[in-house]
Amino acid sequence: METRLNKFLAHAGVCSRREADRMIVDGLVRVNGRIVQELGLKIDSSRDRVVADGRTVQAESEGTVFVLLFKPAGPIVSVKDPFGRPTVMDFLPKLAARVYPVGRLDAETDGALLLTNDGETAHRLTHPRYGVPKVYEALVEGQAAEEDLDKVRRGLFLEGRRTAPARVRVLRRGSDWTLVGLEMHEGRKREIRKLLEAVGHRVTKLRRVAFAGLTLEGLKPGQWRYLKKAEIDRLRALIARQARPHPPA
Repeated sequence: METRLNKFLAHAGVCSRREADRMIVDGLVRVNGRIVQELGLKIDSSRDRVVADGRTVQAESEGTVFVLLFKPAGPIVSVKDPFGRPTVMDFLPKLAARVYPVGRLDAETDGALLLTNDGETAHRLTHPRYGVPKVYEALVEGQAAEEDLDKVRRGLFLEGRRTAPARVRVLRRGSDWTLVGLEMHEGRKREIRKLLEAVGHRVTKLRRVAFAGLTLEGLKPGQWRYLKKAEIDRLRALIARQARPHPPA
């Protein structure tokens, strides 16, 4: 049975579809010994031999693995780094299957990071269409006024594009700082820092306290755990629910 090459790589747990497309364009994928760079190429998984980044890809992964890591500040979110910087993979032992980070967190941001070998679920969890919730706590300089936070709630123009509406509330205040809670549904690069700085409040510390309903409960920085079957089922139910078209108003 024929299937698109990027979908095959995602189902095999190599990476998300988007990352598979990048690997294909970069010439990192071979089919039957030949480098292929054609997006949309279809293969027959029962006959064709696929090698991605030097590793033979089996038609099915060795089992679905989901891991939740409390990423500390410092390491980058990557499987490997050509400059030798610490990565989130340094905190994991050798698992039964090779897992990949789902989405990104800035190096200086800590918090909940999901890793999996289920490329299709990873793709859906990070695609804007599915609007998966991500909850953050941001410590900012100064007293954040409600009128400033209202601008963040409604969305601001950043780099020529309006950000999606967000849920924002003040958690605590000090004499010269404010702890702000935010629930976001998109994942633009350094979005929270840019949003809060745009309304006059520099972020001094940022933590993702929940991703798709998964919290940091029971974990300390650098610690990880496997997801339970019920949690995996909830993740898949969430993206199935979010993908449904909304009825007209």
